Formats: sequence, structure tokens, C-alpha cells
Amino acid sequence: MNFVGLVIGLATFLCIGMFHPLVIKAEYHLGRQCWPLFLVAGIAALVASLFIANTYVSIILGVVAFSCFWSILELHQQHHRVRKGWFPMNPKRRAEYENG
Repeated sequence: MNFVGLVIGLATFLCIGMFHPLVIKAEYHLGRQCWPLFLVAGIAALVASLFIANTYVSIILGVVAFSCFWSILELHQQHHRVRKGWFPMNPKRRAEYENG
């Protein structure tokens, strides 16, 4: 039996599950201007995945990398969801939501 697909599928599912609340918390505490952190983390994971010999670890790092890249888009969409009132607004950064 080949468990590669199962392991990678589970790792992808868990990665997406971790990034969803991470984006929400990052937008709340840091705002959407923290997108470069996701970019740097994504690039680091992508480069690391190229040099890791273990296939499982390399694939999982690739999934983490592209989850970081997707999170950049999600940060901006999360900002709009907060403006619509779907998620709580950080009162310390109220001006960011009023100005766009």
C-alpha cells in the first residue's frame, strides 16, 4: 500500500487549518501591512523545500510556502470582512478600517 498521497493530503489539510486562524489573528493584531512577513516566510519555505532531500518534508515545505503566499491575499480579504462586520475589529487600529 502507498501512503504518500494520504500523508501529503493530511499535511495539506492541517496546514490550511493552521493558516486560517493565523491570518485572522495576524490581521487583527498586526493589520494587513504584515503581508511581507508571509512573503518572506513563503520564500524561505520554498527555498528550503528545494534543498531538502526528504521527499515528505520537501513537499510539506512546498505546501507551507504556497499557503503563506495565499495568506497574503487572504489578509487583504480578511480586512474587507472586518470592515463588513463579519469579524471583530481591533479598536486600536480603527482608523485603518475607516480609511479603506
